[in-house]
Amino acid sequence: MWMALAAIVAGLVVLVWSADRFVDGAAATARHLGLPPLLIGMVVIGFGTSAPELMVSALAAVQGNPGLALGNAYGSNITNIALIVGLVALISPLTVHSQVIRQELPVLGVMTLISLWCLHDGVISRVDAVVLLVLLLGFLGYSIWRSQRPGKDALQTDVEADVAGQSMSLKRGVLWTLAGLALLIVSSRFLVWGAVTIAEAFGVSDLVIGLTVVAIGTSLPELASSISAVRKNQHDLVIGNVVGSNLFNTLAVVGLAGVITPIDVDPDVLVRDWPVMAALTLVLLVFGIGLKGQGRINRLEGAALLASFVAYTGWLVYSVVG
Repeated sequence: MWMALAAIVAGLVVLVWSADRFVDGAAATARHLGLPPLLIGMVVIGFGTSAPELMVSALAAVQGNPGLALGNAYGSNITNIALIVGLVALISPLTVHSQVIRQELPVLGVMTLISLWCLHDGVISRVDAVVLLVLLLGFLGYSIWRSQRPGKDALQTDVEADVAGQSMSLKRGVLWTLAGLALLIVSSRFLVWGAVTIAEAFGVSDLVIGLTVVAIGTSLPELASSISAVRKNQHDLVIGNVVGSNLFNTLAVVGLAGVITPIDVDPDVLVRDWPVMAALTLVLLVFGIGLKGQGRINRLEGAALLASFVAYTGWLVYSVVG
């Protein structure tokens, strides 16, 4: 038991550190290769912060724990919106200027609905998983095309300001990308082993462990990058990270795990977890676009998001001990 707890703690610490190195290295490499800042912001940074979820879920599926993979993906989406956006909005109210983010928010909503279609028959089959991965490729292709269009978006300005402060060389960027990826794999193995061991010892389902401990742990890179961005007054980068990460979790993380092995869907996912994820996505959509054309999340709304996270986590705990 103590070995499992130590594996979880050590795995999370190394996971967060290596994810940070991976994202910094990948962003620096992309900048040296001449990728447009908008593409770096939405794809490299937004999706890169979801690398822990991808590694953990893939390993969980390989080791025969697909419930952990699904819980990690959906739990991370809930954590990103309710905990991270809520906490950051309490620190500083968020104003969304980026038209790109306003366009991506409805896309995230549509992908969330499509995920329900994959869940409704009680299993995410390999066909469902392939559909999710094809949708991801389509989104990536669209993002690349859009990044080439003339004009400057508020998100692009934030990314340019962020990468301008980095002086990492191309060689160092590639090195940190590869080293960060390797450490992500190793730390994910420790985390998955510890989480599964704890779940078996206490009789808790892999799904619940994925929705709580693992989801919060793998979302720490998004939390760190969001707090750093809001301190620099880069509000669009905060929301861009969350939207990009949630898209990646919904499509890539679940898709890859489902291709490795079909995922049996616990009934609680349909009546508890997916509705909470969908409701929070809708709230983010309304806040991000704004009822009067001005997207803004104030401190009161941030507190409401945090309260919803506490209530949901309490619901999960009650479902285990009740």
